[in-house]
Amino acid sequence: MKKELIEEMYNDFYRLILSLSTKEECKNLFDDLCTIKEVEQMVQRVHAAKLLIEGKTYNQVIEETDISSATLSRVSRCVQYGKGYLPLIGKINGDETK
Repeated sequence: MKKELIEEMYNDFYRLILSLSTKEECKNLFDDLCTIKEVEQMVQRVHAAKLLIEGKTYNQVIEETDISSATLSRVSRCVQYGKGYLPLIGKINGDETK
């Protein structure tokens, strides 16, 4: 596949995500786009990131989320060094209308 086409596909996907305006639209899209297990895994990772940001230990996070230690390690690295989780986790608690 050509690089330009791949970039266009990613851009279309990101625009689609950005166009969502309600929780129902989001749920409907992810229900169509992903398996139940894939959505569960994403939900689990976001919750694990939230718990880590709140200061929970690895053991506490694993106990609460049943996430694997390997996945939790990746989530932790992303919380510490990534650009996605940290600035967005605050929006989860502050924006209950969508």
